[in-house]
Amino acid sequence: MDAVDVSEHYEVTTAEETPSLLSIVIDTNPRAWAALNDSLPLAKAIANILVFVNAHLAFSNVNQVAVIAAHVNRAAWLYPTPPQISRKDTSGDVQMNDAPSDVSRNSANKYPQFAQIETAVLTSMQKLINETTEQDLEATTTQLSGALTLALCHINKASQALKGPSGNLAEVTQPSANVAPPMKGRILVISVSDSEPSQYIPTMNAVFAAAHAQVAIDTLSLSGDSTFLQQACFNTNGTFLVAANPKGLLTYLMFGLIADTEARQSLITPTHDTVDFRAACFCHGKVVDTGFVCSICLSIFCELPENAECLTCGTKLALGNYGAKPAVVPRKKKKKKRIGNGGSGREETGSATATPLR
Repeated sequence: MDAVDVSEHYEVTTAEETPSLLSIVIDTNPRAWAALNDSLPLAKAIANILVFVNAHLAFSNVNQVAVIAAHVNRAAWLYPTPPQISRKDTSGDVQMNDAPSDVSRNSANKYPQFAQIETAVLTSMQKLINETTEQDLEATTTQLSGALTLALCHINKASQALKGPSGNLAEVTQPSANVAPPMKGRILVISVSDSEPSQYIPTMNAVFAAAHAQVAIDTLSLSGDSTFLQQACFNTNGTFLVAANPKGLLTYLMFGLIADTEARQSLITPTHDTVDFRAACFCHGKVVDTGFVCSICLSIFCELPENAECLTCGTKLALGNYGAKPAVVPRKKKKKKRIGNGGSGREETGSATATPLR
């Protein structure tokens, strides 16, 4: 029957789309947002970020999102919210904690997932603001390193869930640079404050972990000097943008940071002209241009420590001939050719008998 079958057959192939997980880290420093209140209030910024989140989820039904707040005293989850523990009442019934809230039920013209994320983010943000005390306002440090660590852990957990159970532990713990990860993970940091020198070491540890896991870190700086975030974007092949006008937050997000790491290979992404590669010293936490580096643990010091011992590993530091002028080696003189009367112009061989002349 196959010989007389003249109908055309087509092979149907399906290709699964790689999920994209976008982790947004919002700098919620109260002092920084108070300075931006005239141009961009925090409530309006959250509304623009939610529009950006909805646009990311609308690209594909397998895309995921996470929102984390980098506060002055801690890093807090805004979405997804931690699950609540179910408790039984006296009648023995289990309370349903996953029922939709009043905001989700009343939003009939809104996609349910969009309404759920909006409700969770606004509720968590309001709770974070209410829990902020006057003592917290005195601190100027933003816990950026903690927020980056939470985002990396969430991306790793989501990637492991897509891999499924695997017997090869080396494949999971040591990803290869040539193998594409099962999920396109990236982190977007919306910064409004300066880089704190005390956060340099934990922040760079998180940056190196992101580069090893092939997770790009993008940054949109609305205010302040984001020195360490420039290095984070450079080391992870991310995008660093400085908003000249904070009112155009949604424009920067939609036109400069909406594309994931795979789509950027076909686009001309915005680039940053200069990158500040300055580091913070390990002794005083100051950003320095020139310093002393330990040859064993690579710790940086703005001045020579006491007793010339490294504060990190205890190695005895030796400056050697620091500041001395480099030695100039004299150039080796070449042997000159001797040309005499009636000579041939060749070098003297040093033989006792001269070459006969005709």
